[in-house]
Amino acid sequence: MNLVAVKEKIKTSIHFNNADNNYSVKNRNILKQWICQIAGSYNCSVAQIDFIFCSDDYLLQINRQFLNHNTLTDIITFDYSFSQKIKCANTIISGEIYISIDRVKENAVKFGNSMVQELHRVIIHGILHLCGLKDKLKDDQHKMRKAEDKALLTLEQLFIEYHQRVSSN
Repeated sequence: MNLVAVKEKIKTSIHFNNADNNYSVKNRNILKQWICQIAGSYNCSVAQIDFIFCSDDYLLQINRQFLNHNTLTDIITFDYSFSQKIKCANTIISGEIYISIDRVKENAVKFGNSMVQELHRVIIHGILHLCGLKDKLKDDQHKMRKAEDKALLTLEQLFIEYHQRVSSN
């Protein structure tokens, strides 16, 4: 079976879960559409993505256990993408994305964003990692930030279109 046939059979599955809190994501369907659209712009198809919202303490334990880092972070992305195994040009992305709601709230204040804006930036940051973008080097950080900004504009447009549809009905 070739990659095109595999991609056609893949059912997209995006879940928003909680580990140790009760944070609830709003506008899930729009966010799912956005995630798939942004992934597609990087020639990627979404298979399964699990977002797990948690506390600083929870994410710190994951950081220590799996990455040997003893620092707080806002996001950790585990990449289970299909193309990693077959080295193809078109990537079928899959993974778990852990997000600390505590870090998101703190960073929102630090960077002058609303909590929801910062959460959307962190969500798409994880997706961009699955699509192959890096952020270890200064140049890569700049590319990642530009990609995040562009993706956030796309989300803004999706919200505008949604509200126009709702108000016209």
